[in-house]
Amino acid sequence: MTVKIVETQKELEDAYTVRKTVFVEEQAVPLEEEIDNFENEAKHFVLYQEGLPVGAGRFRIVDGYGKVERICVMKEARKTGAGKAIMNTIENYAREKDIHKLKLNAQTHAIPFYAGLGYEVVSEEFMDAGIPHKTMVKEI
Repeated sequence: MTVKIVETQKELEDAYTVRKTVFVEEQAVPLEEEIDNFENEAKHFVLYQEGLPVGAGRFRIVDGYGKVERICVMKEARKTGAGKAIMNTIENYAREKDIHKLKLNAQTHAIPFYAGLGYEVVSEEFMDAGIPHKTMVKEI
């Protein structure tokens, strides 16, 4: 497994392919909500396994926080450490940018995963794209 910071159009398309598969096809998130007006300001990440894109995520700086967004892993790569690899790469990127407070909006089923990485719930449950979420934070 290799996580890459997206540098080429092909890598960006690979990240979008994973996101569309997981969020739009599997979870029925409308495409216009998944691909939003923050794409150009975000730093994108894509995870490859045996040359194929199987994970993705993005990172933005919002209100002094590093905002971790759109973390997803294809079905066939789940439970393999893929999500953790993406998160570690994003956290390392944040440290390099001198960002030490991270925030994310976790789908409620994913809260145990993020809690295992040191994130803490700081909000009540809310709906985003028809899916229940809670905001989580971590200092790095």
